[in-house]
Amino acid sequence: MDALPPENLYPYTVSRPIYSNPTFEEDNERQAREERTLRERLSRTCGCSGRQALKVVKGVFPVIDWLSRYPIREWLPSDVISGVSTGLVCSLQGLAYALLVSVAPVYGLYSAFFPILTYFLLGTSRHISVGPFPVTCLMVGSVVLTLAPNDHFLLPGNGTGVNGTKADGIVVDVEAMEAQRIMVASSMTVLVGLFQVVMGLLQVGFLVRYLSDPLVGGFTTAAAFHVLISQLKIVLSVPTNNHSGCFSILYTLIDVFTNIRQTNRADLVAGLLTIVIVMAVKEVNAKFRHKIPVPIPIEVIVTVVAAGISYATELESRYGASIVHSIPRGFAPAQPPNIELLWNILGSSFSTAVVGYAVAVSVAKVYAAKHDYTIDGNQELIAFGFSNVFCGCFSSFVASTALSRTAVQESTGGKSQMAGIISAVMVMIVILALGHLLEPLQKSVLAAIVIANLKGMFMQVTEVPTLWRQNRADCFIWLATCLASVVLGLDVGLLAGLVFEMGTVVVRTQFPACSTLGNIPGTNIYRNMKDYKNIAEVPGIKIFKCNAPIYFANIDYFKERLRATVGFDSVRVFKKRNKALKKIHKLIKKGKLRATETGEVVSEVSLGVDNKGFESERDSGRESGQVEDGDWPVPEVEVHVDWAMELPVRVSVPKVQIHSLVLDFSAVSFLDVVAVKSLRLVIKEFLRIGVNVYIAGCDDEIVWKMEALAFFDEEVIRDLLFLSVHDAILFIKLETANGSMQDAMVEGLSLMQDCKEPPPFTDEEDLIETYDNQHRAIHGLSN
Repeated sequence: MDALPPENLYPYTVSRPIYSNPTFEEDNERQAREERTLRERLSRTCGCSGRQALKVVKGVFPVIDWLSRYPIREWLPSDVISGVSTGLVCSLQGLAYALLVSVAPVYGLYSAFFPILTYFLLGTSRHISVGPFPVTCLMVGSVVLTLAPNDHFLLPGNGTGVNGTKADGIVVDVEAMEAQRIMVASSMTVLVGLFQVVMGLLQVGFLVRYLSDPLVGGFTTAAAFHVLISQLKIVLSVPTNNHSGCFSILYTLIDVFTNIRQTNRADLVAGLLTIVIVMAVKEVNAKFRHKIPVPIPIEVIVTVVAAGISYATELESRYGASIVHSIPRGFAPAQPPNIELLWNILGSSFSTAVVGYAVAVSVAKVYAAKHDYTIDGNQELIAFGFSNVFCGCFSSFVASTALSRTAVQESTGGKSQMAGIISAVMVMIVILALGHLLEPLQKSVLAAIVIANLKGMFMQVTEVPTLWRQNRADCFIWLATCLASVVLGLDVGLLAGLVFEMGTVVVRTQFPACSTLGNIPGTNIYRNMKDYKNIAEVPGIKIFKCNAPIYFANIDYFKERLRATVGFDSVRVFKKRNKALKKIHKLIKKGKLRATETGEVVSEVSLGVDNKGFESERDSGRESGQVEDGDWPVPEVEVHVDWAMELPVRVSVPKVQIHSLVLDFSAVSFLDVVAVKSLRLVIKEFLRIGVNVYIAGCDDEIVWKMEALAFFDEEVIRDLLFLSVHDAILFIKLETANGSMQDAMVEGLSLMQDCKEPPPFTDEEDLIETYDNQHRAIHGLSN
């Protein structure tokens, strides 16, 4: 919307009283909050009725709700077409992503089948395609290679046996290695599912919000690098050692280039052709998506053609190509997880659970917003948790979702998870009947399909310049997470990125933006003095604004910025004034200073021409010998010291140019115990040097927090709270005009005692309300 020109601005007038918080609450009858007991909360939450029971059942099994309202004629044809297309893609991606987990390809088919069944019953998204995801597969694969490397299955021998492969005169027991690796992967999948179920039951789905978009972008980009390097050795078909953890990418690259001369040309050519063809056709699908009713299933076409060529030309026997070999028909029997392994994979399982859920719920939210429905984050946790527990018991690995596969399901007309069930039927057909046809397929073709699907993840690098221009803190989060995940590994890198992200939040709140506000003349608008030319500071008043929560970590910075704004240290002013008053008191006792009839302190020789005809009571007493020097009682008189003028004693007292301070708390959303204590102390320090403090713009939550933390007392009263800065300024001006406000430049010193009593300000009083609890504790320890 274009801004209105000045001549078209519409002025408005509001007439209302000047409101302090107590006055406003009284006029508008503030209500006390209703506090329920624990028993009342439990009875309300756990109460059961027929309607509530049905609601709970529908919440646990969302399929009951949407399946009863499923429009068969309108949606079923589209779901069938979408399910067939997605099922073919799921089958091929399952085969390919099994390479990332370092298990046989058939287990990828299982992972593309079983999780769909449980998600159909428990999930709330209508469009996501549940199954393997490259990042989680790689995270599981790193654990598999750590706990079940090739070195654990070496047998002495000079040739290959039925269950072994030759490697430098050493036989690898492939059957035992495969069994152990799938046991590690499936046990980790069960543990991942248990973590997700527990998180869902505890209603902690909000924790995924700590994974910001920059953090997820940097992490998934780093994961794409890991996937690329892990598949590069398969495309080249060169032998490498198994590496995981820190610098695994570097070690793998060293192995690849060390053995680069052993590259199998047939695998390399097939892999490169697959990458080029798949990426080119995907670009065509994206460019003409509005003209092509169904995207071209290029992965399916390439896989079928490559398998046919490999079978017809006998690439394995003639050129030594690495092929899939055996894809057994049917399903593996269910088996429980290995309990002994669980303790070794707790950390990796938890990070995988969080990443898998974060990716899935992010994709689900995109399509939910596009098609105007909502998803339940906690129910999604439960759905994916049970899906992973279920598929982990059937020799599968972690399920999440992939954006490319979900895009196929949605773009081909998928309306509900009925398309997911049909895709599962297609995967089952491949497992039971068509799997053996893919046995001649080269592994380099599957690896190339994986690499071709990484384009979207790599394209996230283009977001970095935009982040740098928009918010450099987010840009640093992206870069730090990506670099840490590349160098340290995905699990440690994710933790490092999360710690760095939390650190940026702490830094931004620990050093918040603070400003001095001024008034736009003729309005009730107050803005930063540095940002506008047509702005004026209110005479005698400082308006200080903090744009962040105030808590234990930033309260010291808050006080530093406040001192810089007002231009003096209230504690130092108080001590200097005490020192000056002590000296003035001593000089008055010695007769070197005296007070005029108005109470002003002056020197005995500073009044100009002496009237020799005037005889004071003191002179008369001195001449008659009734009192001695130094013992004359000081009369009861109110002596005023003007701190703005030159003092009769040699003490440098900082000048205080204001009589009021307004703290704008409109942007303060939180106060803790330390902040409340420190704020009360700061206010008292200003009050005792004659500067009145007001707090404006507090939200009701902040006021309730102040009351709960005993912020108010006899000195710091609720009347210092105002609804807005303008209310506080008008009140101050009204009080100043009426003369009821004490002038900060003048301080009274009452002399009501004789000269034998101590001076009115003692050393102990300097410590009263001057230091906060922390400084007092340190002071006590030093004694």
